[in-house]
Amino acid sequence: MKNISVIGSGTMGNGIAHVFAQNGFKVNLIDISSDALDKALKTIEKNLERMVAKEKIDGATKASTLKNITTHTVLKEGVCKADLVIEAATENAEIKLKIFKDLDSHTPAECILASNTSSIPITQIGAATNRPSQVVGMHFMNPVPVMKLVEVIRGYATSNEVTEKIMTFSKQLHKIPVEVNDYPGFISNRILMPMINEAIISLHEGVAGVEEIDTVMKLGMAHPMGPLQLADFIGLDVCHSIMKVLYEGFGNPKYAPCPLLVNMVTAGYFGVKSGEGFYNWQHGTKDLVVSEQFK
Repeated sequence: MKNISVIGSGTMGNGIAHVFAQNGFKVNLIDISSDALDKALKTIEKNLERMVAKEKIDGATKASTLKNITTHTVLKEGVCKADLVIEAATENAEIKLKIFKDLDSHTPAECILASNTSSIPITQIGAATNRPSQVVGMHFMNPVPVMKLVEVIRGYATSNEVTEKIMTFSKQLHKIPVEVNDYPGFISNRILMPMINEAIISLHEGVAGVEEIDTVMKLGMAHPMGPLQLADFIGLDVCHSIMKVLYEGFGNPKYAPCPLLVNMVTAGYFGVKSGEGFYNWQHGTKDLVVSEQFK
């Protein structure tokens, strides 16, 4: 597989494109917005410059990585010669299913279709195509150029051959793939999101404040950042969406999104991406400043 197409140029999409391009693959980065694509290329270049400054790569690698990426705003043009497509669009089932129906029509018959979804069932996505055996999950972690894990999710119909190819392929990216089966939240978010939700419940019930909750988990559990800070980085809207998938998938009240999380998302407090969540991020992400409403 030499020709890679990545759908979506946001945080995950540009990170995935970066990693493939840096490892010598030709990448078509696709988005409906040319402005979003321009922003993605600037982000990739900035991240490459940071790697050069840290002497992790040289200037030639930076140049070749950028040269390996071509942008497209028309899906058909970007995927017509693809060996592997990785969808990294917004975490919305309706949008993803529409994309995969279109991919089924516009990609070569042998092309493998992968989703970077963090919670939507691969079986459901595969059923939207005429090639469910060639549909698989490739759940990268953020930031993609740094994090080693790739959660490889096999849907009910995903073939052994496709799963093995993606496992091997992930290793070629210098990642560590872990195979999991297709159940709500897979492994990473089935464990992580209820923990984050429980931290929000603890705040909502007045057990402790934002800084106190995060400090306990950082110092007591050796987490690199607290669950509320992490939620802000992930995006509170994304956390909310994943909790809804878990709740609907298992039908268990323990997975119900905390009312505080629901209210924050409804009010537009998404965390870093909106400038405010549990912390105020309007002046950057270096200093932790608790939002006024939680002081």
